[in-house]
Amino acid sequence: MESSPTFKTRRLILTPLQLADAADIQLLFPHWEVVCFLDSRVPWPYPDDGALTYVRDLALPAITAGREWHWIIRIADDPAISIGSICLYDQPGNNRGFWLAPQWHGQGYVGEACEVINTYWFETLGHSVMQVPKAVGNHASRKISEREGMRLVDTRLGNFVSGPLLKETWELTQEEWLKRKSTFEARRAD
Repeated sequence: MESSPTFKTRRLILTPLQLADAADIQLLFPHWEVVCFLDSRVPWPYPDDGALTYVRDLALPAITAGREWHWIIRIADDPAISIGSICLYDQPGNNRGFWLAPQWHGQGYVGEACEVINTYWFETLGHSVMQVPKAVGNHASRKISEREGMRLVDTRLGNFVSGPLLKETWELTQEEWLKRKSTFEARRAD
């Protein structure tokens, strides 16, 4: 399996997940505002070896098998600074996930990362649809999906770290993505 590419945006560098990233994840990830709307499979309270176990035993094997793609989100001006993670999954109803350390919230970093990750999903991997599940109460994530032109296609009960909550599934097709991207690029060229 080929390694995932590194992506650069105006403010970010997205580097493929490595075992060495577990130490940064262990520091950045276990905060209630990060995990409360994540799937209940995430252990809480987060164990001292939670990131190492996740990266070593779950994420890296899934990457090797070609079922998942994971990146660490870094600040372009100082690539030693990790601020979160973004992932793609080849799973029905669950194709993208992300998290950002609390001190980096509200600055548009996730939207910026999603742009290049969506391009990779649709244009490089050639998928025809992206579906993204989220807890109904995760308003920040919902705003990202809305800005991307996604539409709500399903609502049902889900199990999250914070307990049972309604879960929405948002969807975007490759055709919609390409149309939106070409419109955006045309405006930027003007």
